[in-house]
Amino acid sequence: MVGLAKFETEKYFLEMLDRIARNKSDYRVLYVNVSKLKPKNRHPKFVKIIARLFDDLVAVANGAMFVLSNGDFAILGKDITEKVVAEAVNKLRRGLITDPIWTAHSSSEFTQVYEPEEFDALADRIRELVKNDRPLDLLAYKYPVDAGQMDGLKAHLDEINIVDLIKHQSVLRLDGPGKFELLFEEFFVAVKDLSKKFDPNIDLTGNKWLFLYLTQTLDKKTMYSFMFSDIRDKPHKVSLNLNLSTIFLTEFEDFLRRVEEDGQKVVAEVQVMDILNNLAGYFDAKELLHNRGHEILIDAANIEMLQTLNMDRLEADYIKIFWHALMGEQDYENVNVGNLLAKLGTEKLILAKCLDEKALRWGIKNGIRAFQGPYIDWAEIAMIRAKCPAGKNCSAEECLQRRRLIAGKIRNQCRYKEFLEREPS
Repeated sequence: MVGLAKFETEKYFLEMLDRIARNKSDYRVLYVNVSKLKPKNRHPKFVKIIARLFDDLVAVANGAMFVLSNGDFAILGKDITEKVVAEAVNKLRRGLITDPIWTAHSSSEFTQVYEPEEFDALADRIRELVKNDRPLDLLAYKYPVDAGQMDGLKAHLDEINIVDLIKHQSVLRLDGPGKFELLFEEFFVAVKDLSKKFDPNIDLTGNKWLFLYLTQTLDKKTMYSFMFSDIRDKPHKVSLNLNLSTIFLTEFEDFLRRVEEDGQKVVAEVQVMDILNNLAGYFDAKELLHNRGHEILIDAANIEMLQTLNMDRLEADYIKIFWHALMGEQDYENVNVGNLLAKLGTEKLILAKCLDEKALRWGIKNGIRAFQGPYIDWAEIAMIRAKCPAGKNCSAEECLQRRRLIAGKIRNQCRYKEFLEREPS
């Protein structure tokens, strides 16, 4: 395998195929031909959305996803059954029905499943891609993190000053035309910022389960870092995206005690997959939080999950749904989205990752009133700059960057930090 310096993902994938073929393991590969879609459907942002629709399959297969230089991606794992593949592909079919690739009655033009005995043919296909030397440069490619690296990564994380990386983002509730109120502020460490502190060739999120293990350490550091926040006018309610297990740690108890002394409430944001893996733990966590006057939020939900989960039984205070472009382009089969969301209780719903006004309109149409994401951030910054004495002297980008941080040099560049902390009105 020579001449692959420009194709690191392909190189790593070929190495994995070779290793598995020699060990005669029961792995299979699902190959997804994104490069065959219309150009508009191969836009980088759209490719990321497509890849996310296969996340559940990656988890079920206990495998890994490799995004190749031409935009195609391959999922290597076990338990890649026809049923699992069909479910993932049907999600895409609804959003890409107008693409010529779907004119065929089967999905064979879009996906192929390779058995171990076919890995040689797949390897030849990957080598041909490298030989043609025509990557589309759709995404940045990195090696998925592996188990052997975890101890070193955790040790390195212990040495990182997380305070300078922590950001906060508002969840705003629409109270009328152009009028918002602050529901709560979410505090988090962005993965892309954290990744800069590690080997740039490593994808920290490439293996979800190993990343979950790493974030247990990150949770502790994030909670501890609140002691060093520069924010003085603290929000009445704060949220943290946490592992379910973190809620039972002494570090979380200490964190609750500190915020309670300041008269604040906490919203614990817990991932859907974390709940499904530990349902009993979820109910214990909910009881612990509610007994102390705090709240719990089900994070990263989607329409498919909301159809299948018994949300009434979970009794979450909030449910956060991630917006993506397909939601605005498709009708979900046999589902009246408005009725589904109304049954959940629209007062509980938050539409996150809102990129533009289209997302806001979709949410309002379906009864949602609480929003989060870049579009909301810019609206908030516009309100801050309109009242700040130095609003005309700083760009919106500078204001947003300073507003997002809780401490550090960049935040300190603001001459009127009290305006950064004021709730929008």
